[in-house]
Amino acid sequence: MSVAPQARSVRRTRFNRHLFTHLWQGAVALLLIVAFLLPVYWMVTTALKTTADTFAVPPVLLFQPTFEHFRIVYEEGSVAKSLVNSLIVATSATLLSVLIGAPAAYVLARFQFRGKADLWFWIITNRFISPIVVALPFFLIARDLRLLDKHIALILVYLTFGIPLVVWLCVDQFRAVPREVDEAATVDGANLWQVFFRINLPLAMPGIVVSAILAFIASWNELMFALVLTRAEARTAPVEAANFMTGFGIRWGPMMATGTLIVLPVLIFALLVSRNLVRGLTMGAVK
Repeated sequence: MSVAPQARSVRRTRFNRHLFTHLWQGAVALLLIVAFLLPVYWMVTTALKTTADTFAVPPVLLFQPTFEHFRIVYEEGSVAKSLVNSLIVATSATLLSVLIGAPAAYVLARFQFRGKADLWFWIITNRFISPIVVALPFFLIARDLRLLDKHIALILVYLTFGIPLVVWLCVDQFRAVPREVDEAATVDGANLWQVFFRINLPLAMPGIVVSAILAFIASWNELMFALVLTRAEARTAPVEAANFMTGFGIRWGPMMATGTLIVLPVLIFALLVSRNLVRGLTMGAVK
């Protein structure tokens, strides 16, 4: 007679445990969402506030939006030109990173050769280098080669972190492709390049797309090298935003307006490709 109440008690305990787990996970997810979206919200609202509302204490949550800061950015700066420069540099650096990094990742994933571990370690550790450490050497090299304030200087520098990022992400994608597929293609008469381009490349395309997206975003948002290597002609959008910081103060309104114009295209692009982004990041994680 006591079996039924005991079973109900066990089911109730399991239900409460599952409910607590879901509530805890939901609370953590909500905190993460707020932590990521709060800076974006603050930037956009600051761009739409008047100067008085921006420095009001306590902060003004309900206000009349104004586009005065966007007008100032349009009239005083060269945001449109800097956005075009960012697009040229980020797109070129991304394409070259994929063209070089994808074959390198395939070789590291498929073949054994002397020095492979050292090469892999060297590629990955390039991501550990702080930009401020190599900014001065890059400046001196670009000056001697007369590449200062040119797109090609930024493109070549961005390859130093774009290629390692592509290699790092794509190696696991190629490893997830069964070797039997390569062997079957070889038996059918395909050479090494045909096996790579016709077999492995299409199968690993989700990971390659993800690496290209992340490389593009990293190049688009980069500030340090662009600040050191550009002046006016090749100035990128992050540098344009930083120009509103002067020795007399920080013009928060125009700076946040420029930041909104920089973030908006990338944000829309990330939302459009979010499904492919998750798919590519998880591919090869579980065999």
